[in-house]
Amino acid sequence: MAHEATATIGETLGAATGGEIATRIKSVAQVMFCNGCCCGRTDRGYPAVPVERIKAIWKAEKLNRGVQLTISGCLGPCDLANVAVIVTAETTTWLGLIEGDGDYDALVDWARRIRRGEGSTAIPDRLASRRFDRFASAKAIEPDEAVVK
Repeated sequence: MAHEATATIGETLGAATGGEIATRIKSVAQVMFCNGCCCGRTDRGYPAVPVERIKAIWKAEKLNRGVQLTISGCLGPCDLANVAVIVTAETTTWLGLIEGDGDYDALVDWARRIRRGEGSTAIPDRLASRRFDRFASAKAIEPDEAVVK
């Protein structure tokens, strides 16, 4: 019995868009909340991540139409739990040590403003002190002497 070759999803989408893939759904931003090995683990002494409350607000107010919400496993770095990442077309912003309703409410209000088309995607002032640089420059990393010969 002969099997017909079938196109993969990528091939089908590529053909439909002239060889480039593209999404039909484009949000202005995405916010990812870590809820992994440390973040939100009150049993380990870390502050709670109000996942169910945030998800309920996002759903009720249809905030995904402006800001995609993602609840993630471990994003690292665990020494700055609780971690959130905001991604926009302009930048990626890492936030750490998020705690309490005030911090989470500031992010919800930020998403509401974006959803209404008001203001910029800049992070709320309240969270400016929570911002950190996640990655080191490759030049800043010392080569492992055991690897270098």
